[in-house]
Amino acid sequence: MASTDAAAAASPDHSAPPELTPRRIAAFMVMVLGMFMAILDIQIVSASLPDIQAGLGASPDEISWVQTSYLIAEVVMIPLSGFLGRMMSTRILFAVSAAGFTAASLMCATAGSINEMIVWRALQGFLGGGMIPSVFAAAFTIFPPSKRNVVSPIIGLIATLAPTVGPTVGGYLSHALSWHWLFLVNVIPGIFVTLGAWSMIDFDRPNWSLFDRFDWIGLGALAAFLGGLEYVLEEGPSNDWLSDHVVAVLALVMVIGGIVTFWRAFTRDEPIVDFSAFRDINFAVGSVFSFTMGVGLYGLTYLYPLYLGSVRGYDSLMIGETVFVSGLAMFAGAPLAGFMASRIDLRVMLLVGFLGFATSTWMLTGLTADWDFRELLAPQILRGLSLMLCMVPINNLALGTLPPDKMKGASGLYNLTRNLGGAVGLAVINTLLTDRGALHRERLREAVAWTNAEAVSQLDGMARSLSARGLDGQTGALMQMAARVRGQATIMSFIDVFLLITVLFATLALGALLMRPPAKGAAAGGGH
Repeated sequence: MASTDAAAAASPDHSAPPELTPRRIAAFMVMVLGMFMAILDIQIVSASLPDIQAGLGASPDEISWVQTSYLIAEVVMIPLSGFLGRMMSTRILFAVSAAGFTAASLMCATAGSINEMIVWRALQGFLGGGMIPSVFAAAFTIFPPSKRNVVSPIIGLIATLAPTVGPTVGGYLSHALSWHWLFLVNVIPGIFVTLGAWSMIDFDRPNWSLFDRFDWIGLGALAAFLGGLEYVLEEGPSNDWLSDHVVAVLALVMVIGGIVTFWRAFTRDEPIVDFSAFRDINFAVGSVFSFTMGVGLYGLTYLYPLYLGSVRGYDSLMIGETVFVSGLAMFAGAPLAGFMASRIDLRVMLLVGFLGFATSTWMLTGLTADWDFRELLAPQILRGLSLMLCMVPINNLALGTLPPDKMKGASGLYNLTRNLGGAVGLAVINTLLTDRGALHRERLREAVAWTNAEAVSQLDGMARSLSARGLDGQTGALMQMAARVRGQATIMSFIDVFLLITVLFATLALGALLMRPPAKGAAAGGGH
């Protein structure tokens, strides 16, 4: 251990960047594949939960934990990965995470009960969370600034494409094969990533002396804070928030855990989470943008399938085929984003991307119950292109001005903000859909009264039509009108959410002007 520590001390984080060799480029691409697997697994299960529920004989309350357990474990690991990366090295952390993620995926596929599934999903999420920030840190330490306009579109594409195509991939696998393949699909690539990471990553060296200063109290507080926060955001909207006893208790745990987490972070020499990167204005503003991107990325990934499933009656495969357009647009937008990033001011590019995303959601404010693939095509294409125009400059601006010794910790925090943005966004979206839907139903019921001549005329017409078929015309007409009211209220609540996201992105677009472009000649730091 002494020799390892000496080697680590001989190669501090602030040394010159490591030489960019073909082996290191190949190692980075292996890491990108691992990150794709980890992010994909957030959403790949979402469209196929009913299939898993039927296969395991789980209740509706239990099956939601297949997602919640993964998200809670992942959100705890992401900020922790910065400290672990410095202690264990990128090679050991990534290889162990990939191996554990692969093994947990196999165990998920063989789970015989919902309790087993929840345990293995939590382990899968925790280990998957160790891979995601490592890729961002590697991109900004081993690649010089001149190469970042090539590398940043790659990681930006994976970070946005994986959750977008998750429902498509999941729907296809469960429809064509079985739900077990949602997890078995990770095994072969996972073995490849594990072996590739172990044999090729040589960006840095471990510093095992950090283990002696590991803050176990800080780790417990971090788990309580982020785990409680994730649970409250996941379960709060469907349980009337603090009216539910468990949600209220976890909210208290979250607050206490948060206080202890920040206290330990600002009073220890080696905290579990280093918040000092927020002193850099670019990183601070970029993290706000990353949070907002999480709202838009995960919010729209949730809203499109929800509309197509609940309003249009699509199954998981049909939903996947419809929303796949956004993924194709991202593929097309990645090289465009890289080309633009090297030729125009990144702040202008970010401004255009945010305004483009706002425009795509504004187009959805004309939504009706009859919208199909054709009507959703243009908003989806614009959304996919805009996501890439946003992600590349956000990555470069937020991480491109940080010193190398801050990169690993900052990468974890940066990715955490995106995930928290998604969690907060989904909680707000679900709450708005419920509350605004109820409000619109009441207003429509007041409008559809016996004093409304048009409503009475439609009821009479429906009653005559049903009576002609030998049915109870009056009762049937009232039931049909009630269904119309519910359907229209649902559509109006969707429109309210789309309008809110439009205002959010259009407003924050101006924040791009607060950032400063990274120096073109700044040296990338080594991860030693």
